[in-house]
Amino acid sequence: MEKKWDVINHGGEPTSNESKKYSIFVGRFQPYHQGHISLIMQKINDGIPALIMVRDIDPDAKNPFTTEQTVAMIQKYHEAHGHDVKVIIIPDIESVNFGRGVGYEINEFTPPPNIGWISATKIRDSIKEGNHEWRELVDESIQSDVEKYLSDSSIVL
Repeated sequence: MEKKWDVINHGGEPTSNESKKYSIFVGRFQPYHQGHISLIMQKINDGIPALIMVRDIDPDAKNPFTTEQTVAMIQKYHEAHGHDVKVIIIPDIESVNFGRGVGYEINEFTPPPNIGWISATKIRDSIKEGNHEWRELVDESIQSDVEKYLSDSSIVL
């Protein structure tokens, strides 16, 4: 998973980030998987800290983990690897908007083919089917949490 993602900058000049401003990532992360990690590592590997914003959503079949469980898994992974990451909960969002001259980069990342197929839906389906193929897509440090949270959940996948 070492390949770089293609990047399109939709506004803002690239920066040296000498002041260590954070890059922002917004998502549901249901569950946090190798695709998410690879995306976020694009910035961390460049020495840029990450602010991961987890949307506050009610659990359901598509989102079986509580927001707090999701935050715990993300924090556990990045703490175990010594990454400069902050994780916060934000209200659910309708859209992401920006104006011109915002003073920061706005980047769209497209995953390389070797990980572009990874999907949280496929992971949840694999777990539901009782096969263990999903384990290759979720970091070992949080696999037991994924299983525990799902077994404690009243949500039917």
